[in-house]
Amino acid sequence: MGRILAFANQKGGVGKSTSAINIAAGAALTGKKVLLVDCDPQGNTTSGVGINKKHITASTYDILISRSDAQTAVAETKFDNLSIIPANISLAGAEFELVDSESREARLKKALAAIKDDYDLTVIDCPPSLGLITVNALVAADGIIVPMLCEYFSLEGLTQLLMTVKEVKRRYNPELELTGILITMYNGRLNLSQEVAAELKRYYAGKLLATTIPRSVKISEAPGFGEPIQYYEKNGKGAEAYNAAAKEIMKRIGL
Repeated sequence: MGRILAFANQKGGVGKSTSAINIAAGAALTGKKVLLVDCDPQGNTTSGVGINKKHITASTYDILISRSDAQTAVAETKFDNLSIIPANISLAGAEFELVDSESREARLKKALAAIKDDYDLTVIDCPPSLGLITVNALVAADGIIVPMLCEYFSLEGLTQLLMTVKEVKRRYNPELELTGILITMYNGRLNLSQEVAAELKRYYAGKLLATTIPRSVKISEAPGFGEPIQYYEKNGKGAEAYNAAAKEIMKRIGL
């Protein structure tokens, strides 16, 4: 049975899309068949795996408004075992179009149900908000990964996000679980980073991933070249960290 993970954080700039891309690529490199689903209107995950947003024929927007089925929207990437349902700015209008729709919070779940078991892992990149598109992702998912920075505002944002997860679990998706919290852009030389990491270990010990992602220029550069870090700098620290995080996450979900 295929597993679905939503990468979510309502704060922008935390490495969410980058982590979704690189965790998906890390899992794919182990031989798992992986599908990325770009649910962010910015389309960074789409361009981050080398897909031109201007040339998309079917996208996440199309499957949310039932204009296309999920299989038709799947695009192949040039990377082993990695496919994507792409997104572009058209997705920004989906929340308005769905507002009066029946079962509006379950559109993505319904669409992905037809192809879920074609993939070992589906990774959904959520937008940086807690709106209807993110709720759709959480309803469709088995688990959630929260990429976050070691900053105090991030701790406040995590509390708010987990309240949303709790509400989605209660109302729509009783199977939804917090799979893991992934620290990104970590700089162990900063006292603040050490302090926030210690707070996370204290309150979320069982959920915090042992692997942390270091702050790295190469990780930041890779999406601009349309490549996961494992292809952009194959033997670098960034690739090593994301591969380790992917294996840790796969172990948690039984893959």
